[in-house]
Amino acid sequence: MSKPACCLLSLTVFLGIAGCSDVPPELPASEQLAEHPAAAAVTPKPKPPAPPQAQLPRGGRLIFPAHQLVAFVGAPGSPALGPLDADLDERARRLERLATSYRGGRSTLPVMELIVVTAQGSAGRDGMYRSRIDPAQIGKYLAVARKYRMLLMLDVQPGRANPVDEVRRLEPWLRLPDVGLAVDPEWQVGPGQVPGRVFGRTTGPQLNAIAAYLSTLVTRYRLPEKLFVFHQLAKPIVRDETAVRTYPGVATVKSVDGIGSRAQKLATYRGLTTKLPRGVRSGFKLFYQEDTRHGVLMTPAQVLAVRPRPELVIYE
Repeated sequence: MSKPACCLLSLTVFLGIAGCSDVPPELPASEQLAEHPAAAAVTPKPKPPAPPQAQLPRGGRLIFPAHQLVAFVGAPGSPALGPLDADLDERARRLERLATSYRGGRSTLPVMELIVVTAQGSAGRDGMYRSRIDPAQIGKYLAVARKYRMLLMLDVQPGRANPVDEVRRLEPWLRLPDVGLAVDPEWQVGPGQVPGRVFGRTTGPQLNAIAAYLSTLVTRYRLPEKLFVFHQLAKPIVRDETAVRTYPGVATVKSVDGIGSRAQKLATYRGLTTKLPRGVRSGFKLFYQEDTRHGVLMTPAQVLAVRPRPELVIYE
């Protein structure tokens, strides 16, 4: 029995459509775009270039080993604390001249070390035995440091305050590419103690907490290497020093603040730098008044001859 005509007609139409040469096969995606110019013109926008990374005042992003650091220390109106007490432009030019004597095959990078938290012999309103500098003064020193392409280093003498808290208060400046940090644990005392009557102290883990905090700032704000200095007058001032470690983006320096005759200063320096924690650099402090009173202030050539070579030289 033959199929009904309607069925044959439907089959014929279906076969005709399926095999008709007038109906093109599906084109590849690339060819389909070519037939639609508007679609082809839509291309992904290129990513904007990353902003340039911040540099150190005299170029580059690493402090060591390229640079020799030479610093003046001080605070406004306090000549006993060092030469950075007044006449900042004149002192900056003087520091620049002094720094040129320390080249020794490296580029010099002068540093202005400003004491922003000063230990006090009286409790103060909050009982913390320390005073803080007016923030406007920090801005003033920073402006001069930038004028002469120098680093500004903020120095903290905590008194009875928590040193990490004092450091965190300085974040508006520490997040800048040309501002470093120094802590002076000789002036970090415990409950019931008074700065100046006893030697203060810190610990390796506490120094690590500060360095780790600085490292987070370097990463978050894409900063160049951040200078971190801890001052040390005698071995007991830093307990558990073997625990001290370095952190990414932070250049850690131990500044040996030896006092006395030249022989005494060198003996203190050798004793505190013989077994430096891995990655920690050495610094050496000279005192215009005390060193002259005990003998002759060491010349740059004499300081550069000391071993290990001090990579930071500070004048107070």
